[in-house]
Amino acid sequence: MTKVYSTKDLLMIAHLKNVLASYGIRCITRKTDLISAAGEIPPTECWPELWVIDDNKALKAKAILKKTLAPIASVKKPWHCVACNEVIEGQFLECWKCGRSREAKKRPSAKVVPISRAQRKP
Repeated sequence: MTKVYSTKDLLMIAHLKNVLASYGIRCITRKTDLISAAGEIPPTECWPELWVIDDNKALKAKAILKKTLAPIASVKKPWHCVACNEVIEGQFLECWKCGRSREAKKRPSAKVVPISRAQRKP
């Protein structure tokens, strides 16, 4: 077994374990109950750890974790919804107000044609 990651955040360890499992990499967590020992031993010794069971998959697991933990390369600029003209932050693909997709084209506006009195039904 090979240790591939350690952090003080137990939720992050659980998330990363699920990420590796989705790639078919079996792993276990260790030291998840040692937080109560913090102060008696160095804090970093109490941090939960993620271990890969198959040593041959450790490098692949580390690469996956590096990619998963990398900051988002670029967040797109804010955009205006074509339907309601709401300003939406760049990371969102749909308008929060009306549900319109970012990629949706603006509908051509319908022409209003006045109806004469002769065309109206009695």
